[in-house]
Amino acid sequence: MILTLERYGVWLRSSVVCLCGALGVVLADVAEIPLAMSLLVPAVLACGVRLYALRHPRMFPVALLWTLDAAVVVLTGLFQPVLGGEGADVMVEAMVGICVVAFQYEWATRPVAGFGLAALGTVVCVLGDILSSPGHSPDVVPLVRMFVQAGLSRAAFLMVRARARAADRSAAARAASRREAAVAAARRATEREYLATLHDTASATLLMVSQGDGRDWSWLPPRARQDLEALSAMPGFETGSVDLAALLSCVPEGEGPARVQLKTHIKGPIMTPSGPGLAIFNGVREAVTNVARHSGVREAELRAWPEEDGVVVELSDAGRGFDPQSVPARRRGISGSIIGRMHTAGGSACVTSHPGSGTRVQWRWHGPAREPQARDGAQVTGDSDMPRPPRVQAQHNAAVRLIRGQLLYGAQLAVLLISLVWQFTVSLRRLMVHQDVYRPAWAQTAAFVCLAAVAVAGGAYLLRGRQIPPRVRGWSLGSVLAASAVCAFTLPPGQSTGPADWAFGVVGWHALFLLADLRVRVYAAFLGAHMGLNATAVFLSGAPPTAAESAVMGISTISACGFQFSVGALVTRLLHGTAPAAGTAAAQEEELRTRERIHEDMQRDHKERYRALTATTVPLLVGLGHGVLSPHDEEVRLRCGVEATRMRRLFAEGDAVADPLLNELRACVEVAEHQGVTVSLAVRGRPGEVPVEVRRELVDPVAVLLGHTRSTARVTVVWTPRAVRVSAISEDCADVHHGVGEASPAHNRATDAKVTVVRTTRGGSVWVDAGWRRPVASGVELA
Repeated sequence: MILTLERYGVWLRSSVVCLCGALGVVLADVAEIPLAMSLLVPAVLACGVRLYALRHPRMFPVALLWTLDAAVVVLTGLFQPVLGGEGADVMVEAMVGICVVAFQYEWATRPVAGFGLAALGTVVCVLGDILSSPGHSPDVVPLVRMFVQAGLSRAAFLMVRARARAADRSAAARAASRREAAVAAARRATEREYLATLHDTASATLLMVSQGDGRDWSWLPPRARQDLEALSAMPGFETGSVDLAALLSCVPEGEGPARVQLKTHIKGPIMTPSGPGLAIFNGVREAVTNVARHSGVREAELRAWPEEDGVVVELSDAGRGFDPQSVPARRRGISGSIIGRMHTAGGSACVTSHPGSGTRVQWRWHGPAREPQARDGAQVTGDSDMPRPPRVQAQHNAAVRLIRGQLLYGAQLAVLLISLVWQFTVSLRRLMVHQDVYRPAWAQTAAFVCLAAVAVAGGAYLLRGRQIPPRVRGWSLGSVLAASAVCAFTLPPGQSTGPADWAFGVVGWHALFLLADLRVRVYAAFLGAHMGLNATAVFLSGAPPTAAESAVMGISTISACGFQFSVGALVTRLLHGTAPAAGTAAAQEEELRTRERIHEDMQRDHKERYRALTATTVPLLVGLGHGVLSPHDEEVRLRCGVEATRMRRLFAEGDAVADPLLNELRACVEVAEHQGVTVSLAVRGRPGEVPVEVRRELVDPVAVLLGHTRSTARVTVVWTPRAVRVSAISEDCADVHHGVGEASPAHNRATDAKVTVVRTTRGGSVWVDAGWRRPVASGVELA
C-alpha cells in the first residue's frame, strides 16, 4: 500500500505541474514566455527524474529525492512573480497545493520530510505573493488552505493505514486459526495412516507369532524386516506420481498354505499421485490378507481401470462372504486399513459382501477437479500428497474480501472527513463572504445544507460499520448533483470556479465517499455530469469566457475535479489491485507457514511414535527379522502377545464411543480371546470422563497381564464419583516374576498421570489393580 501511495503522489504531482504549467504559459505575455519556460522546463525535468526513481529506487539517495521535490516547489512558486495577475495566483496556488497534498503520500513513512516540503511550499507562496505585489500584505487565506490540505492529506493516510493494519491483524488471526485447524487435521490424517500401517504390519505379524507354534516360520524374517522398514517411513510426505498398474502387480500373495492366487486384469500404465496410489496399494494388500484369512478360498480377481480424472480398483473373491454391518468397530482391517486410509488420501472405498456370496472391495479416486474433500479437512492434490491447507482458493477470496472491506471503510471515512472539514472551513467562509453575489442567496444556502445533510446521513451509516443502502445512495447522489446545478446556475457571470463558487471543489468529495466501492468509471461519469452542469451554466450566462478566463477555469478544474478523480482512481487501485495482491501474498504466506508447521509437527510426531516403539516393538521385530529371536520360544510368543494387545488398545484409543476406557479394555480382551483365553469383563458404577493419558496408564497393566494369561482371566472396572479402578486377575499367568512385573513405556509415566498400580502374586495367580483419583479444581477433595 505504501508503494502504491508513493507512486500515486509522484504521478499526481507531475501531471498537475505539467498541465497547469502549460496553461500558465498560455496566460503569459509573449515577452514572459521565455522566462516562464526557463522555470517550467527544470520543474518538469525534476518530476521526470522523480518518476524514473520510482523504477530504480536504489540509484537515488533519499536526500537527492527530497532536493528534487523541493526544487519543483521552488520553481513552481516563482511562476507567480514572473506571470503576475490573478491567473498566476490561481495557477501557483493550485500547483503548490497539489504538491503539498502529494508530498504526504510520497513521504508517507517520513512525515517530517513531508511536512517540511509542505512548509517550504507555503513559504514559496508567501514569497511569490510579496514579489508579485510589492507593498501589499500577503493573503493568508491560501496559506491556511494549504495547511488544511496537508493536514487532511496526512489524516486520510493515517486512517487508511490504520484500517489496513487492522485488516492485517484480523487476517493474521484468522490465518493462525486456520493454520492450527489444518495442522490438527493433517496430524489426525497422518495418525490414521500410521495406525493403519501399524495394523497391517507389526500388529498382524506379532499377533500371528503369539498365536501359534509348530508352523512353518520361513516367511517371518523377511516380513519382520519389511515391517521395520514400513514403520520407519514417515507417512504423508510422498511426492510425485506412480504407475498404479506397476504397484498392483507387486501386491504380495502370501506364502505357503496362506497364498492367494490373484487373477489380474489391469491395462497399464495408470499414473496417479503417489499418495492415493500407495493408499490403494496398501488397501489391496490388506484386502488380499483378509481373503487368505477369512474367505475360505485361495483365488481372487483384481481389476483396475482409469476413469475421467481418476481410477477405479476392484478386488473380488467367491468365498464365504460376511455381513459388513456385523463387523465390530474394534476390527481395523476394513475400517482403518481400507476405508479410512482411502478417505485420508482423498478418495473412497466400499466393501460389498453377503454371507455365502463372496466379497467385493472397490477403491475410487478422482483428481483435483472432482476430488472429494478428505475427512477432517485434509486434502491431497495431484502435484503433492503432503496434507495441504483446505480450500486455499476460498481462503484467498476471504482474505481479499477482508482487506478490501477494511480499505474501503478507511477510504470512505477519510473522504467523509475531507468533505466535512472542507465544507465547514473553506466552503462555509466563501458562502458567508459572498452572500451579496448569489442570485438568490437562499438557494446557495439550501444547497449547502443539502450537502451537509448528505454527509451526515452517510456518516451515520459508516460510523456504525454499515454499508450505505443503495436507495439512500441513490437519493444522496441525486441531492449532490442537484446542489451542484443550483450553485452553478445561481452564480453571476464570470464567477464559476472563482472565489464565490464554494461548491465546485466540495461536491466531488461528497460523491466520492458514496461511490468509493464502485469502479472509477462510475465516479468519472458523476464528475463529468458535475463539470457539464457548470460548463452549461457558463455558456448560458451570456458572454463567452476569454482565453485567459478559460485557462483559469481549466486550472481550477484540474486542481479540484482532476485531483478528486485521481483520488477515486487511487481508491479503485487499492480495492481492486492492492487488495487482491495483498490477499494473494497473505494466502501464499499462510500456505507456506502451514506447510512448514505440518512438516515440523509431523516429523516430531513420527519421532515420538517411533521412540515409543523402540522400547518393545522394534527389538522384537529386529530379533525376529535377523533370527535372534525364535517364534518357537514361549517367552518370545508371550512378548509378542503383549505388544499386539497394546497395539489393539492404541487402535481403539481414537474411537468415538461413549465409554473410551471400556472400549480400550474390550480391544485388549479381544486379543486375549483370540489366544484362547477366557476373559470375563464386569463394570460397576457410572462411567465418567478420563483423559487419554490416564487411560493408557490404567489399561496397560491389564494388557500386560492378559498377554501372559494362559487360560482364564477376570477384568473389573469400578467407577466412583471421585475415582476409577481397573483390576485384572489371572489364575495361571505365565512367567509371573519376569513377564508381569516388567516395566512398560506407559507405566514409566504413571507418576505424571497420578495412576497407582498394585501387583500381587500368589503362586500362579496374579492380581493387578490400577487406580486414578479425579483431581478437584479447588485443590480440595470432596468427601
